[in-house]
Amino acid sequence: MLADTSEVLTVTLRTMSVANVAGSRTILFTAFEPSGDAHAAPVIRALLEQDPSVRIAAWGGPRMREAGAEMIGITAEDGAMGLAGLGKINMVRRVRREVSEWSLANRVVLHVPVDSPAANFPVVKAIRPRGIRTVHLVAPQMWAWGEWRLAKLRRLTDLVLCLLPFEEQWFRDRGVQAAFIGHPVINRGFDEAALAASARHLPSGSPKIALLPGSRSQELKANLRAMVETFIELQGRHRGMTGVIIAANENLARLAVQLVPSMPNGLHVVVGGIDGALRWCDLAINVSGTVSLDVARHGKPMVGLYRVSWLSYLVSKLVLRAPHRLLPNIIAGKEVVPEFVPTALGAQAFADAADEFLKDSRRAAAASAELRRMMAPYSGHRPGTEAAALILRVLTKGTLSKDEIAEVLAGVRAAGPARSP
Repeated sequence: MLADTSEVLTVTLRTMSVANVAGSRTILFTAFEPSGDAHAAPVIRALLEQDPSVRIAAWGGPRMREAGAEMIGITAEDGAMGLAGLGKINMVRRVRREVSEWSLANRVVLHVPVDSPAANFPVVKAIRPRGIRTVHLVAPQMWAWGEWRLAKLRRLTDLVLCLLPFEEQWFRDRGVQAAFIGHPVINRGFDEAALAASARHLPSGSPKIALLPGSRSQELKANLRAMVETFIELQGRHRGMTGVIIAANENLARLAVQLVPSMPNGLHVVVGGIDGALRWCDLAINVSGTVSLDVARHGKPMVGLYRVSWLSYLVSKLVLRAPHRLLPNIIAGKEVVPEFVPTALGAQAFADAADEFLKDSRRAAAASAELRRMMAPYSGHRPGTEAAALILRVLTKGTLSKDEIAEVLAGVRAAGPARSP
């Protein structure tokens, strides 16, 4: 994976120089996680639809390639993010050097760093002095911690594209131009026939529990055992309970079996089909992060968690400033569903929180209604299309004013119907 990056770069520099014609406009994307790969793909697809003449190159993952990007390096697969400590630092340094060299040889006009500020900021810092414009896709969560980084962000961006509704004003109030574009997880329609077909293949029983341990191996290693222990605790309280572990791919499914070689009766590992599982379930137990928005989109009660050591938990109490850490609660501005993010607690605490929903249908219904109300700010947005239109405007004009951003977004909405969450 990452070991192939230098080879890919060498081949690309040798074979793609013919594409570097005078006047060519190259937009470069850099993503360092699978979630960044997923966020970038619809934007790349929309860019090529809106302006087929633009060249899209990327360090990223398979979804970006499928969307039409020329892949220069692979940095957003699960194995890449499995690196830790010095290995991760060395990877970022290597990619920074490669991007710097490649962007100089290929007339990059605009750079789109996708999420992962710790990895992307050094890349932006290396190439922005050449006059390369910068549009950040996914706002750094400086409202949660590290507000001191705002000065750096002001220097290193022309526009920040925000996925959470309150972020636009938060950044603007602090001198950073920003635009709320919706969220690709929330702003997509339901395929009712496919959901029904997927749900039919899942086990019968009641209550039905979906365990969502994340899309990266490190998330499974940190959380899956505690989730399974929570399932066992709940199963002792609810006879006939059934559940599924949703693995994002075959590799993670194998890892799940390795981590929990003796699965409890009634709990099954399935690959993919997250929407079908969420339509099927009565309750989700999930890690924090984007997957919590998948659950919220279906209006299902959830317990959000992310396990860390006691030392890491104590440090987080000093560093994290936001009152909520789970995305649905952050968007709602209050605790709609229980969150243990981060936590050093165990299955008993998680099971007690989940049981409140399983024992009280009115409480579960109230949480579902709050989650659906939380979706209101997303109505009418088209994230990929809006992001692409703003990127192309920055490409030609540079930093945009608030009125210019509003004009671009109004044009997108006037051009076609949007999907409501």
